[in-house]
Amino acid sequence: MDAADLDHRTRTQSGCIPPLLVSRLLERGHEREVEAQAGRGEWFCALEWARLLERRGERGKALEVLAPYVATGWWPATRARAELLEEWGRVEEAIALCRPFAETGDRLVLEHFARLLARHGRGGEAFTLLRPGIGDWFLAECLVEVCATAGRDEEAAALLEARIEAAVPACDDPDCHRLRMEPSNAFALLAAVRERQGRIEEAIALLRRRKATSVNGRDALADLLARHDRIEELRVYAASDQYGHAAQCLAEVLEERGDADGAVDAYREFAAASDGLWHVAVPLARLLVRHGRAGEAIEVMRGLADSPGGAEDWIVGTLCTLYADHGRAHDALAYLDALRARRGGEEEWEFFGPRLALMAVLGLVDEALELARAHPEGSTWYAAWSVSEILAEAGRTAEAVAVLERDAAAAGARLAGYLIDLGRVQDAVQILQRPPVPAAPTPAYCEEPPF
Repeated sequence: MDAADLDHRTRTQSGCIPPLLVSRLLERGHEREVEAQAGRGEWFCALEWARLLERRGERGKALEVLAPYVATGWWPATRARAELLEEWGRVEEAIALCRPFAETGDRLVLEHFARLLARHGRGGEAFTLLRPGIGDWFLAECLVEVCATAGRDEEAAALLEARIEAAVPACDDPDCHRLRMEPSNAFALLAAVRERQGRIEEAIALLRRRKATSVNGRDALADLLARHDRIEELRVYAASDQYGHAAQCLAEVLEERGDADGAVDAYREFAAASDGLWHVAVPLARLLVRHGRAGEAIEVMRGLADSPGGAEDWIVGTLCTLYADHGRAHDALAYLDALRARRGGEEEWEFFGPRLALMAVLGLVDEALELARAHPEGSTWYAAWSVSEILAEAGRTAEAVAVLERDAAAAGARLAGYLIDLGRVQDAVQILQRPPVPAAPTPAYCEEPPF
């Protein structure tokens, strides 16, 4: 085993058996294959097999499975061993195992090691370890979380205040109000410290100083207001938020309190703004479905799909799923027919795929296959994926395999999964362990994904 090779194969999940298919092998009763592959350099097999042995109380055997991987000096294997040791209460061994890796300065290792220390009453040591990395948003976030266990909130706050004061304009344009600040999340982290200290007004003021408080679909200011029951302030803020995340937060709070109508109104009021429906249509539709109002949910998505420029694939796909989930697959097909007519009779695969799925729901699998073969994109790899999925869901897995075997190199894990379902485990493993084909130079222009 070689650490670099292990790292490449596991990061890219190429030339190896990926986690989902390891689980599939175990679900289908192929434990001996997973055990054998664990001893042949298949990391995901080794990891899952070690966990399975641990659950059975065979701790020594679990460590033996991981030992060859740990011996390469590869961090993920060392981390897995340390996690087992920690679970068994052998904390000092886990810390000693991880410490040499943490001393290399790798941010992912540092973050893991610091949390390990903090979980076991050594928050001060974790804080000292992370302090030099305060300019890194990832390490700074970890520092703020562990400093609470060390009673060093004020030290963390002072570090963050210094970083905020050191911020400089992002560019020379006098009209640009953006700041170049490291860590980029300094305001949010300092606000988290102040909130933890009970200094809520300061936390709110800090978040209001940011140009935007939304990250990954969540708005930090809205969530803070919600946590402290400042609903009227949240309403005012939601009215000024252009992304809809604050409106979603308000709707979630109202729904939790049993006010489903108020939650719906929160979304609709935001949607009344120009282009507002784009941002909240899906969460609004899901809210309506949860409260038995599927018809209204369909109307919401249909209204968005029918708006100028609204018939995008994700919107149409969501609409078709809503129709199908509520026994209205025929209505979904009628909508797709109308959409195709508006587009001059053309139907790209992004919209044709949902058509096939809807026909399958109605039991028209063979008719769907005929349409797929006649489609201009019917010979592409992504068409083969769609067709194979329909066949497999209809219980025709052998036919799904036949479709994918026409271009086995492109089918990869999907084909292997179906082969496992058929009991052809060795064929599946052979496909998965095949060395990846070097990528051809990307042409300047192409008509087939990936573009």
